[in-house]
Amino acid sequence: FVEYTSAYPGEKGCGPNDVMGYFDGNTVTALWTYAQHFAMSDNSYGTTFGPSTPGVLNLVAGQTHGADPADLNDQGYVVSLQGSVIGDDDPQFDDCSAGGKLLAVSGRNVGDLLNAKNVTWGWFQGGFRPTGSKDGKAVCGAKSTNLVGKPVADYSPHHEPFEYYQQTSNLHHLAPTSVAMIGQTDQANHQYDLADFYAALAQGHLPSVSYVKAKKYQDGHAGYSNPIDEQAFLVDVISKLEKSHYWRDTAIIISYDDSDGWYDHVMPPILNGSATPQDALNGPGKCGTAGAGAYPARCGYGPRLPLLVISPYARVNFVDHSLTDQSSILRFIEDNWNLGRIGDQSYDELAGSLDNMFDWHRAGAKPLWLDPKTGLAMH
Repeated sequence: FVEYTSAYPGEKGCGPNDVMGYFDGNTVTALWTYAQHFAMSDNSYGTTFGPSTPGVLNLVAGQTHGADPADLNDQGYVVSLQGSVIGDDDPQFDDCSAGGKLLAVSGRNVGDLLNAKNVTWGWFQGGFRPTGSKDGKAVCGAKSTNLVGKPVADYSPHHEPFEYYQQTSNLHHLAPTSVAMIGQTDQANHQYDLADFYAALAQGHLPSVSYVKAKKYQDGHAGYSNPIDEQAFLVDVISKLEKSHYWRDTAIIISYDDSDGWYDHVMPPILNGSATPQDALNGPGKCGTAGAGAYPARCGYGPRLPLLVISPYARVNFVDHSLTDQSSILRFIEDNWNLGRIGDQSYDELAGSLDNMFDWHRAGAKPLWLDPKTGLAMH
């Protein structure tokens, strides 16, 4: 593992000297404390192998197929293969995407299902609000300084899955017409800035389903973020929800879009095979056994990922061993609001349930107030 792990061409990322590193409860104290008081999983995985963009697409659609048949990005590595997304090109339907080749994805996502049932929803991401415009396009120029004093751009387009789908995109990053319209369909088209989440929460207009994504410096990504900045974000969001009237009916799910290459001794189960030139799990061009008629380049499950549930209904100090993946979150939403399934080979059909992490008969888990700097419980 150490010998063969490396970053993408042209990127400075995890390499052989980094992949055996880890953070324990003395560093990621808030996550450790939440896990002891609520529920976590030790058997949850990325839906497919790959970096951030496939991860967020799987989160909202259980599907990475529907892209251009083949595409190389400006750095020369493959981002889509035989119609399936395997890399990190920025979304086509986003003014703030970087120049060069951009990626569009067809098909349905959970936003389409929620709209069809008139369920309020939104994706809230740090830095989404434009700082200006140029040539008729929005400019996302906001930056924040991380713990080590490095300025980091707030917005990351390739972490915003709904901008890859034309029908759920907000091309020009238009603001909602009012706080009362957050979660409903207007010019923002359910795509918002993180500040809109806090406004909706404070004024009693929080959507039924909210995806909340930090500014880059607080998103936990190696290279520009860190566990301490990430901890401050998580504690802030969770504490505000715990103090609100929404808490008694809320399930907070903490998940990640990929493993970033850190070592893990647990081999993921391969539920869906693939055989393309980019596959190499069981030998050159092979990752499990590809099923007849299956979309290629969607081998999975991928590496194991952290998963926590924080809720009054979460089982207390509980570790779930049920097999789940990123699309299990999609299935949880589908089942809770009777949305039906995505179809078209979405992994939501295969996804294990999150229900084992909850006790629906008793809301026994109490709010937990943490210090955002130390991650320790405040008494």
